[in-house]
Amino acid sequence: MKTPGSPRSLKLGLVQLAASDDPQANLKHTEDAVRQAAAQGARLVCLQELFRTRYFAQVEDAERFDLAEPATGPTAQRFAELARELGCVLILPLFERRAPGVYHNSALVLDADGSTAGLYRKMHIPDDPLYYEKFYFSPGDNGFFAVDTAVGRIGVLICWDQWFPEAARLTALDGAEILFYPTAIGWLDGESDAENHAQRDAWLTAQRAHAIANGVFVAAANRVGREERLQFWGSSFVADPQGIVLAQASDREEAVLVVDCDRRRVEQLRREWPFLRDRRIDAYGDLLARYRR
Repeated sequence: MKTPGSPRSLKLGLVQLAASDDPQANLKHTEDAVRQAAAQGARLVCLQELFRTRYFAQVEDAERFDLAEPATGPTAQRFAELARELGCVLILPLFERRAPGVYHNSALVLDADGSTAGLYRKMHIPDDPLYYEKFYFSPGDNGFFAVDTAVGRIGVLICWDQWFPEAARLTALDGAEILFYPTAIGWLDGESDAENHAQRDAWLTAQRAHAIANGVFVAAANRVGREERLQFWGSSFVADPQGIVLAQASDREEAVLVVDCDRRRVEQLRREWPFLRDRRIDAYGDLLARYRR
């Protein structure tokens, strides 16, 4: 699935950082990391979920809505200028203020000329201990889709979306050859080392499975470091369409991961494992039910 006029090889950049209490410092730190990725040849760079601030959804606090900004706000403008300057595509996660009382966990796709190629709003919203996102975010309402960029057709999903095969499938069926997952996931205090290992392994396995089942590259950019009661486990990675992990960052240290992806692998693996060809689309209607039995 090679985009006409695009190179066979594409370098992806993933930015894995620890967030501070100072949003302006986080913006500067992230901008420096994007420049570092571009200097290493990355044409497409993905940032971690809600990168501008610490992960604020560990508590329900209405004052934290003040951290949101419009999708056309100063952060979007700053990074659109950066994308244009560097000539690279940026995936820019945002705490989006859509209207008074309506907020989303979103990601802009900024094309290499600084224009907006797409805006994805997180569809699956968790409500777990220290992940009280239903308090802050309205569910996305623009569905699952891929967007055309200067370097090819890509899809963006966000964190909790990682666990849902339907989201990956629908985005791949819209023509995405790479699925990006900006992420903020980590360990809670009090869990055993064995449980922590199992959780991270399940996270990696689920996304490698999306790559295999859909014949696409999967790239996840997670944050790292301790914030309040969460230890984010980093481990940002890129997997190829066979689920092979091409590169993975540390679970403790900041990283700018630049990975060379051979786009011919999409076509190759879909020929060898023609899962999309053999789908029984006539038999899947019950997937629209909450529970079948």
